[in-house]
Amino acid sequence: MTVDAMGRPKAANAPAGSSAPCEAGERGGTGPTAGPLPRSGMAPSGGSAPCEAGERGGTIPPPWLVVTTVGTREQAEALGRAMVDLRLAACAQIEPITSIYRWQGKVHQEGEYRLLLKTSAAHYAQAEAALRARHPYELPAIHAMATDAAEPAYAAWVADNSCGAR
Repeated sequence: MTVDAMGRPKAANAPAGSSAPCEAGERGGTGPTAGPLPRSGMAPSGGSAPCEAGERGGTIPPPWLVVTTVGTREQAEALGRAMVDLRLAACAQIEPITSIYRWQGKVHQEGEYRLLLKTSAAHYAQAEAALRARHPYELPAIHAMATDAAEPAYAAWVADNSCGAR
């Protein structure tokens, strides 16, 4: 396994500067399962060890996707970083969006940032509590979606990296 300058695993054929999988293109291919992923039980040099396989009870369930929105890129980055640092999300993806919504009797249209987190079902309650505690909105939209299936090695990577604060 090769690692980038930050000690994160990357595909042997990945372009310089790319790291562990979050975006499909970062896995050394074009599809959502292209290229090698970190194997369960392997930690990048200098990184903390993944969750123990026994904590997952054998079969690895597909990851959950958790979505919320915030007002600025800085808020999205801070929230995403906190969730990954706390090991409550294996990955955080950020994208700009336009939201149209009713709030306090008025219709608003504003730019926001969508934060998509990849986590495990077993640690969703912890993830939701951490999001709520750190969220800048008075009434944050926090949606959790169970996925029906995931590539097994990717599901293992998410489980290993979203096992909750230790």
